[in-house]
Amino acid sequence: MQYGICHLNIVPVRLEPTDTSEMVSQLLFGEHFKVLEKRKKWSRIRIAFDKYEGWVDNKQYLDLKEENYALLESSAEELSIDLVDFAVEPKTQALTPISLGAKLNFLEHLQLEFEGQRIVGLQPKENILKIASLYLNAPYLWGGKTPFGIDCSGFTQMVYRLNGYQLYRDASQQAKQGEALSFIEESEPGDLAFFDNAEGDIIHVGIIMQDNYIIHAHGKVRIDRIDHSGIFNVDTNQYSHNLRVIKKVI
Repeated sequence: MQYGICHLNIVPVRLEPTDTSEMVSQLLFGEHFKVLEKRKKWSRIRIAFDKYEGWVDNKQYLDLKEENYALLESSAEELSIDLVDFAVEPKTQALTPISLGAKLNFLEHLQLEFEGQRIVGLQPKENILKIASLYLNAPYLWGGKTPFGIDCSGFTQMVYRLNGYQLYRDASQQAKQGEALSFIEESEPGDLAFFDNAEGDIIHVGIIMQDNYIIHAHGKVRIDRIDHSGIFNVDTNQYSHNLRVIKKVI
């Protein structure tokens, strides 16, 4: 088995091994993964954090030794908490940009230094909405995981991750985690609400706030009303999503 680590900021993970293929997720700086198949230009990988698979350009990651992969697996994540910051190569002073949620565990092996703010370990549940607010007005981007472009499940995954909790990558996968609540009145801020389409497939997820509000990525990361029917868009005065279930993960 081969292993790799992302040494760049916001690298696309694609459905197929071509630059024109759909982006299904992203690698943030410092994320590590298994290399399942390596071709001349592309590698099919399985991301360590959420076991998500896709293709990345071979020029956009570095090889990682098995023992270092194991070390990263056993270490608590240290994540960047600023919107954007820089890691510095001491000799040349070259800067590597890193965004909110970048993983900082392996900096010394990448011969980089970082003096910015970081967050480590489990945080109290009330911190969920504080972190969620950092993504407000981020544009919607299919497969995105950063404040510069993010999808609905990337948003919930990253907010939970920055608080020390693990969610799967897609909304349909996240919907299988946690404990289902019978009524919206049983929910509390930080719980997850899932929404389905006419066929009953889970297609959307957001984070419950106080007083029947929800923060979610739809066009942008925004705040709307939520009730037993679903999400009521405060701009269009219409329901945009049909509520399926509310889950308590924490």
